[in-house]
Amino acid sequence: MSVQFQVERLGAQGDGVADTPSGPVFIPFTLPGERVTAAREKDRAELLAVLETSPLRVEPACRHFTECGGCALQHLEMQVYLDWKRDKIVQALASRGIDAPVSATIACPPASRRRVVLSARRTEAGMMLGYNRAMSHRIIDIEECPISLPGIVASLGKLKALAGLICNTAEPFHLAVTLTASGPDVAVSGAGRLAEKVRLAISDFAIREGFARVSLDGETVVEPKKPVVLFGEVAVTPPPGAFLQAVESAETEMALLVMDHLKRAKKALDLFAGAGAFALRLAARSEVHAVEGDQAALAALDRGFRFGEHLKRVTVEKRDLFRRPLTFKELNAYDGLVFDPPRAGAEDQCKQIARSEVPLVAAVSCNPATLARDLRILIDGGYTLKTVTPVDQFLWSPHVEAVALLEKPKKRR
Repeated sequence: MSVQFQVERLGAQGDGVADTPSGPVFIPFTLPGERVTAAREKDRAELLAVLETSPLRVEPACRHFTECGGCALQHLEMQVYLDWKRDKIVQALASRGIDAPVSATIACPPASRRRVVLSARRTEAGMMLGYNRAMSHRIIDIEECPISLPGIVASLGKLKALAGLICNTAEPFHLAVTLTASGPDVAVSGAGRLAEKVRLAISDFAIREGFARVSLDGETVVEPKKPVVLFGEVAVTPPPGAFLQAVESAETEMALLVMDHLKRAKKALDLFAGAGAFALRLAARSEVHAVEGDQAALAALDRGFRFGEHLKRVTVEKRDLFRRPLTFKELNAYDGLVFDPPRAGAEDQCKQIARSEVPLVAAVSCNPATLARDLRILIDGGYTLKTVTPVDQFLWSPHVEAVALLEKPKKRR
């Protein structure tokens, strides 16, 4: 049944929120101040029509917007959108009683995302390749993607053809596509087992179409060229499906903040180091010890260091920092550190950092809630939170990165 709603504010996931006597109702693709009709189901509603339009509403950049679940906020004026992302950080900090300077959000330009995860499925009508519809398992077959690098968009037809070759399942599967300096690096998961003749067909296809690498469930099927990404001036070949910051310019902005904060550190520590996005940049000035739980990522980091030029010494350590965080005594050997954990944050590691005497700490996070929790631990341990900078790496989505910089005065001996 169609119901009229008055939208009051934006929710945490970018939906418009209408307050009703029975509680808030979340209506995707609506904006504060709009009067809309929508079909309600419990606390959510599907937009049917906008009766009164907000002056903040703009024309979406993509024909698939509102169908594709990849973007939530293409209809919101850009400066208001960036301020909303900053406010997500401010509110998360306030929830932990933290009042600190929060900078303006560093914007993410369109057509800049180098890594996307596409869904694929074989249907009676042929292969589908795109993103899932919001709140659904239905795949929207895309023809454009304004967040992605043009090289990825230009490869959509080839990627669909590759999906057709590699598919050996009736279920949906995924292609993590990274556009590297050597060409597309495609990590496929959940597509089923490959017969030998299919492997040969995939190899021929990848070589012919200029793919750098195709892997299936972590196993390299074909690698005509080493996929290469640059961390500063250092070339690295990440392992198949490895974590990589989605937007190169966002990674650079975050790294510059970290490097400037740790510039006085002679010995630096990179925790949750991945393949070396921070460690290999810091090594231009400092000796660096990189700690990571993924052996393949560490090996890529180590190779990057060994073939890099004009770098200080970089050492690596495989260690599960969730099960065995570095102790405060181990940390005290360093002048500065950076940590960039998964969304769960680094609670136990932060408890050790809080007890340490490391004077300079940079915290990088993709989750405002766990960042605020971890910063509270560090502040209670004697650190001063100097600045927090939001970084919009996931354009038109509710996600926001942040870099927090902290200091602690050294104890007199």
